[in-house]
Amino acid sequence: MEEQLPFLEEGAWRDLKEMVRRTAERELMGRFHRARVSFKADGSPVTEADRAMQQVMARNLSRRWPEYGFLGEEAPCAVQQRALERACGCWILDPLDGTTNFAHGFELFSCSLALLVGKQVVLGIVHDPVRDETFAARRGMGAELNGLPLRIGTAPECLDAALALVDYKRLPRGLAAALATEPPFASQRNLGSVALDWSWLAAGRADLYLHGGQKLWDYAAGHLIFSEAGGASCTFDREPVPLPAMESRAAVAAASARLLERWMANLAPFLGAAG
Repeated sequence: MEEQLPFLEEGAWRDLKEMVRRTAERELMGRFHRARVSFKADGSPVTEADRAMQQVMARNLSRRWPEYGFLGEEAPCAVQQRALERACGCWILDPLDGTTNFAHGFELFSCSLALLVGKQVVLGIVHDPVRDETFAARRGMGAELNGLPLRIGTAPECLDAALALVDYKRLPRGLAAALATEPPFASQRNLGSVALDWSWLAAGRADLYLHGGQKLWDYAAGHLIFSEAGGASCTFDREPVPLPAMESRAAVAAASARLLERWMANLAPFLGAAG
């Protein structure tokens, strides 16, 4: 399957990364601090930057690689589902991951693009336009940051030496309360962008991760980058995180398999009630 993909050719791969980078610079950074905010039916915010980024990326991808479908976060559910069922595969785009941050002028947001072929994500790109950092990976070929190899270094042996990225909002209440009052880790952060969460984990900027529910467009690219950088992850039920479906997925991750086992053992008393 992978041998037939054009993105294994370095020129096409370079062009794709540059497409994401340039579009984000123009459509996201060009609207930063001045984009109007509205709200979707589920109460989540959306800006004209989200819509502009998705529109331009959809047009450019379809012109260059028309054989693939396109699943964007801001598309109607029926359109998303049809794209997911496309036989050749489909692009998965989160045009602005971290919209709340963006709308408040908080400089942590990204654009995330993945390609799903069959039941596998075969490539992923996460671009942070504020820092001009492009995290990327192709399945089986490792991860990179701005074109240089990206590999997780030495992981802490113990939880109490680890920095954790935790999204408390989507966790079961009992688990969230326990982690807030008796944290097993050294310190905790929440970036507000799932794609950056995975990418920063891949870069060794945090050691542990916990999120109660993220959509396919949130994690598709970032999770591949993290995995190709050597990280370990699973769901609350110890299943693989990636799932080519629209349902939300919980995610538990760590900088090493050994650290993940210790993280899961600490969380285990609370996950039985997570449903």
